[in-house]
Amino acid sequence: MRAKREEGSTDRLLRAAGVQPTPKRIAVFAELMREPDDVTAQTLHGRLRKRGERLGLATVYRTLQTFAEAGLVDTFSHNPGEVCYRRCGDEHHHHLVCSRCHRVVEVAECGLDGWLARVSANHGFVATGHRLEIDGLCGACR
Repeated sequence: MRAKREEGSTDRLLRAAGVQPTPKRIAVFAELMREPDDVTAQTLHGRLRKRGERLGLATVYRTLQTFAEAGLVDTFSHNPGEVCYRRCGDEHHHHLVCSRCHRVVEVAECGLDGWLARVSANHGFVATGHRLEIDGLCGACR
């Protein structure tokens, strides 16, 4: 019963973002939702295969890219040579990312608007948004 509820919820989230909810996309999204921090496409693919899902690694990469373009997931580049993905909250936020264990903390506070407006104006730039990712060590890894 829980799997059906989860699938229905995933279906609605994908549709709301303008993404067609195919069975493979639902499986990838549901697995991503189980991850508390971030995950690579290869790791996610391995988990899906262990669960008995029959989909290729290229499908996982394309699906995650589709999710990122639709704003359903955030991407991180802290893993050299590999993009990491995470389902975050929909409100504006920034990230603290542990360089060792890859724990990701969403930070809702944002005091950058005034600074960004000044810097943008000084350079004749119009900012339409911003993202901040701070690398460091979490309390457990220090």
